[in-house]
Formats: sequence, C-alpha cells, structure tokens
Amino acid sequence: MTQSQNQNQNYQLHERLAADTISLGRSRLCEIRLMNDQTWPWVLLVPALAGIREIYELSPDQQQVLLQESSALSRGMMDAFGGDKMNVAALGNMVPQLHLHHIVRFEGDPAWPGPVWGKQPPAPYDESGLADIKLALAPVLAELGAA
Repeated sequence: MTQSQNQNQNYQLHERLAADTISLGRSRLCEIRLMNDQTWPWVLLVPALAGIREIYELSPDQQQVLLQESSALSRGMMDAFGGDKMNVAALGNMVPQLHLHHIVRFEGDPAWPGPVWGKQPPAPYDESGLADIKLALAPVLAELGAA
C-alpha cells in the first residue's frame, strides 16, 4: 500500500469540523463542508488525507488539485452570491487538520471589514435555509464532482 493510499484509508474528519459543518459531498481530493452559520456563505475544503496539517505536506500533485478546487469553489460561490470579497483562509489554530475556509463577504456584513471569527454566535441553518444554499451551490458542487 502506498503512503497516499494509507493516508486516504486512515482519514477521519476532525470532530470539531464534523460538529460545526454539514456535508456537501466529496470532490476528487476534499470533503466539501458547509459551515453551519447562515450569516455568511461559508464552505470548507478538507483534503481527505490522514495526518495533513499544512498545505506543504501535500504532494505537488495534491497541491495543484487543492488549488484548482479552491479556485473553482471561490469562483462558483462569488457567481452564486455576488459578494464584494472572497476570503480564503487556512488557519488551523483551533482545528489542526488542514482545511480551507471559503467565505463570501459583503460590505456592511456583521464583521466587515474584519475577520468573521468571534464576531457573533453562529446562526444555524433551518431546513429551508439549508435547502436554499444547497440549491445556490449546486452548480459549483457539480463542477467539483461532488458525490
């Protein structure tokens, strides 16, 4: 078994990401997760590989796939929501597992122009809101091959 196959086989989503997000499917490399906070359109890409904390730990091919998936997600989210700015971040201070946040920002949103973290408690999706955002994200999820 190759190291990459072993990383895939042993992959498990961090418990905090599992608790705070909703699955939108899987792309070629990543789990696609919706942050359960309807304040912002906010989607995470989590490379489905065990033990990866930083982008540089990915192989060059995996880094390229991550960049392509992140760019497609960013473009699709901006098309869907018409934001003023796309924030993409890989912080990992609270959750060490590599994950990239993609947050559509609007001038005048509750945290503008600062970061979204810690500004207010999350506003979880209700059934209708969740259906609406999944519908809005459907084209980019299809482009990512989300299954």
